[in-house]
Order: sequence, then structure tokens, then C-alpha cells
Amino acid sequence: MSTTTTSSTANGLRPIDVRGKEVCENDTAPPIKASTMAELHRLQKKKSNPTSPKGGAIGGAAEQNGEKFQQHLESISASLASHVRELGPNIVTSKCKPASQGHRGVAAPSQPSVSDSSLKLTHVLYNLSPAELYEQAIKYEKGSYITSSGALATLSGAKTGRSPKDKRVVKEETSSNDLWWGEGSPNIEMDEETFLVNRERAVDYLNSLDKVFVNDQFLNWDTEHRLKVRIVSARAYHALFMHNMCIRPTAEELESFGKPDFTIYNAGQFPCNRFTHYMTSSTSIDLNLARKEMVILGTQYAGEMKKGLFSVMHYLMPKRGVLSLHSGCNMGKSGDVALFFGLSGTGKTTLSTDENRDLIGDDEHCWTDNGVSNIEGGCYAKCIGLSGDSEPEIFNAIKFGTVLENVVFDEHTREVDYDDKSVTENTRASYPIEFIPNARIPCVGPHPKNVILLACDAFGVLPPVSRLSLPQTMYHFISGYTALVAGTEDGVREPRATFSACFGAAFIMWHPTKYAAMLAERMQRHGATAWLVNTGWSGGSYGVGQRMKLKHTRAIVNAIHDGSLLAANYSATPIFGLQVPDAVNGVPSEVLMPQNMWEDKAGYEATLVKLARLFQDNFKKFAEYDGNGSDGKLAADILAAGPQL
Repeated sequence: MSTTTTSSTANGLRPIDVRGKEVCENDTAPPIKASTMAELHRLQKKKSNPTSPKGGAIGGAAEQNGEKFQQHLESISASLASHVRELGPNIVTSKCKPASQGHRGVAAPSQPSVSDSSLKLTHVLYNLSPAELYEQAIKYEKGSYITSSGALATLSGAKTGRSPKDKRVVKEETSSNDLWWGEGSPNIEMDEETFLVNRERAVDYLNSLDKVFVNDQFLNWDTEHRLKVRIVSARAYHALFMHNMCIRPTAEELESFGKPDFTIYNAGQFPCNRFTHYMTSSTSIDLNLARKEMVILGTQYAGEMKKGLFSVMHYLMPKRGVLSLHSGCNMGKSGDVALFFGLSGTGKTTLSTDENRDLIGDDEHCWTDNGVSNIEGGCYAKCIGLSGDSEPEIFNAIKFGTVLENVVFDEHTREVDYDDKSVTENTRASYPIEFIPNARIPCVGPHPKNVILLACDAFGVLPPVSRLSLPQTMYHFISGYTALVAGTEDGVREPRATFSACFGAAFIMWHPTKYAAMLAERMQRHGATAWLVNTGWSGGSYGVGQRMKLKHTRAIVNAIHDGSLLAANYSATPIFGLQVPDAVNGVPSEVLMPQNMWEDKAGYEATLVKLARLFQDNFKKFAEYDGNGSDGKLAADILAAGPQL
């Protein structure tokens, strides 16, 4: 073998000559355009902020220029303005350069006070992408991990659910006469001064941080009734949650976003002052409709933001003549839309998420003159017991971009154990609605054809399905009935009736009869039919009877969708007067009448009377209500459609 003679190098070794030799494939690339690692890292990320205003993207090259950009920064500064000092903070962007001096949110005093807080720069992280929020959460928020499916697992702190007893609504002149107050109402009043004390506490806390997250987004897919919302928060977890749950604006929409219609100040890591008037704990969720603001103190549970905004929509939409609804909604291939109402455990999510129908939304909707529209841009699903077999659409939606709240996972593989309740039973997943394969985008549809009220009757006396008249629809809609099985620690095995007005009592603002009347009017105008579907027990109460078979319930819902149930013959049940069909395809006829399935006929009659009395007792607070927003005659007409003893 011949060799090529070459001169020795400085170290005495002869260099290898590879000229003309095919040693390997030549993958030589031009040298990089960087002389240091810092320059190389800068080359890695190109300048692009698709969710920031054009002409001066926050963090972009033109961030010091542009009138619209400056106005946008002033708007953010105004949102963070102290009510006492009347000046917003000095804003810096992700480039950490001063971008906007303190902006007056209201008329400022002639000699504004100077403090350390007013001199401090507030670093705003604006409309970050999910990838950026992942980085922030994993780097700075203990308890944040990427799971094996790519979702972000996080913890909500001491609170793993909403705190309805700590929610307050300011009683002020512009809305006081509209709102439902008193027995049964979720609206607990507070005064304007106390709200401002809590607002000041929240804003001061947010301004004291090294950085805050700001999301500008929308509510309602019907652009005619869209709401612009701004969420100011301290955690990447909260920013990503709201990125998923609200409608995400395009770059063009964000450029012209302007002043928000409503603002949330989420200072949930900081407690309220227990000695402040109206406070009963270190947690307070305060809603001020006149100021168009919401303050969160003492709870990091992200669901407070979602449901707080729903309460706002539940007030504003009826005021505009639009019906807001706590419901699921889907649409068939022929354009037939169905609304699903139901409390926890009734099967609302399971039945409304149907692979054969398009999902418009799973939780919050509006019924306008144009049809139905989803209020949100995402879904908030329960995770306990979740599996790919039981609910494949939800299971497969848990991927990169999804927030997993309070779940337990393997410390090595990061695989989630959805059956583990070590942190809480209320484990949740928040994801954009487009993660569901058959989601309808945009999330709008024509007027509903069917309205389905779901009840899990653990007493076992309601029929599997019944057709409702309009007065019956209003009665059962206002009642919002289901039954929960009592715990077994003390040996109690009796079912417990649960009523939640309009199937979402915690969020309604007006008197329930207003929502019921609006629902009945739209149903009558557009020819919709209402159905009461029992997904609970048959042949006896819990402990004696059997749970309705899911395949039978699905067959019933399918018969509602295809219209075949309208052609059936109907007969009435005793006491409740519910119209029950004589046949449903795929369901044994003897199951349809509940008394047929009870061996103990006397026990059936006694249990039926017991449930009827529970309904009547619950409805008294609606029939006797004499406040504003309730029509006495309407309440009496609805009462007549309830059970008669």
C-alpha cells in the first residue's frame, strides 16, 4: 500500500492526507455566522412575536416605536395603576428596557406621591406562547413538570377547588337592582370601599414582583357579542390556563385590541387581610361590575378565573338580550344542535362529547339571534378515573399545551396515574378546544333542536327519558336536580338530593326565572324540544336498584338526535306528570316506566312522594322571591308544572 509523503507538523506528527479519498459522505457545512456561544444562541431564536401587536412587538426590534404600541403599553400600565397613587407602574418588556413610564389610570393629583413601588420597573410577559410558558413554569414554579404525554403538570396550592363562600359581588347602583340577592343566591354582597382595599392589595403585590404575566384574549365566538378580557397574573400556570380557556386572538386582532372590557387581577399567592370588612378567611374572590374588574386573593386554583368570567357573561349577556347557559353543546352532520345541561356525575361531558357529532363546546354557551356560540376557547375536563377506553377524546387531548392540575405521576417515567387521589379528587385538564378532533371551529352553530336536561336520580323513581312541556322545562331547569350518594364512613346509604338553579347556581347573577323565561322563549320561537334524561338508578334506590346502562342512555340520546323519539306514543307518570315514550329503539320497553322495575311497589310510591316533597321544598325560595328580576305570575305558572301531591 503506497503512502503519500508529507512534512511533519510542529508536534512532530505527520498530517493525514485525505485528498482524493472517499473516506465518507461529505457533509461539510459553511462556518456558522457567530464567533461566540452568546451570538450562536441569539441566532437560534428569530425575531417573531405572532401574538403581540404589530408595529412594535413586545420584545421585538421595533418595541420603542409606534403610536399603537405605546398606547398598548399605556393600557397595560393603566390596568396595574394603584387606586391610591393613581399612577400605573413603569413597564418594561422582555428586552428589559424601559418601554412606558407610569400611566395615569384616573385623574392624578397635582403632586403625585413618590415611593419605592412607583420607582420600580414592572417586567411584563405579554401573551406568551405555550412553549414560553412551559419554560417559565418549569424554571420558576416548584411543582411544575412535563408529563410523558407532553402536558404540563402543576399544583394549585392549598386550594384544589373553587371557594364559593369567599366570592363577593360589589353592591352598587348600576347593577344592584338587576342582581339576585338573598336566600339561594350565590351573590354575597360587599361594598365599593372594601373592594378597593382588596384591589389595592392585589395590585401592590403584582407590582412588587420581578415579573407579571398579561393575557389579552376574547370571550364568545359570536363576534357580535364578544368580550375583550385582560388577565394579569403572577404564575405561568395561570397564564397558560387562561391561554387555553379563553379565545386566542390573531396578530391582527391583538393589534387593534385596545382597552379591555374586563380585567382580572390574580394575586392568588397573596392572602387578603382577614380583618378587612366582609372577609371570612384569607381567600377572597371579588367582582365589581361597575369597574369591570375582578380581584383574586388567597387561592391559586385557576378555575376561579374561568368561572369568574362566566359570572360576568351571565350578567352582561341577558342584559343584552342574549341567553347565557351552563351547558355542553354538539351538532350532528345534518346541522341539528343539542344542548346538554347537567351537574357533576350526570354524564354531561360523556354524552356531549360524541365522536359522531361536532363539539361546539363542553361547558359555557350563548344563545343569540344568530344561533349558539361557545363562550370559551378551551375545555376544562375532570381527570379522575380517566382512561383511553372510557373517554378517548379527552384522554388524547392531554398533550403538549395542556395543563394538568394536581395529578399524581411516576417520578421516573412521568406517566400520570389518573386514579390516584393523593392530592385531590378534583384533578383537571385544561386544553384548547381544537385538541378535540371533531371540534367545530369556529365554535358556533344554528339554533338548537333539542334541549337535554340530565339528572342522576339515585332515588330511582324518575323515568330514563321523558318529554317536557315548556312550563315543565322551566321548572326542571330552575330546579337543576341530581342526587348524590352519601359517604359510607358513617354507614349512611341514603341518596342525597342536590339542586343547583339553572344547572349552575354558583355562577348565575339574575334571578333564575329570568334565564328560564329566556330559554322557554327561544325554544318556542325556534321549535326546540326539551327532554329530561335520568342517568341514575332503576328498579330501586341506590343500594337496591341498578345504575342505568350507558348503552341504554346512549340509545335514548341517539333517538333524540335523529328525531325518532318524537314519533312515539306517550303516557304520564304519577305525581310528576312526566310524558314517557312507549318505545325507544335499543332500550327494553319495561325499563321506560320506573314503577315497572320496582319489586317493592309501596316502596316506589313512598320514594316518589319523598322526592316530590324535596322538589317542592327547594322551589319555595323561587316562588316566594319578591325581589327585582322575578315575575310573580311567571313563577306561579312554573310552579304549577312541578310535582303535585
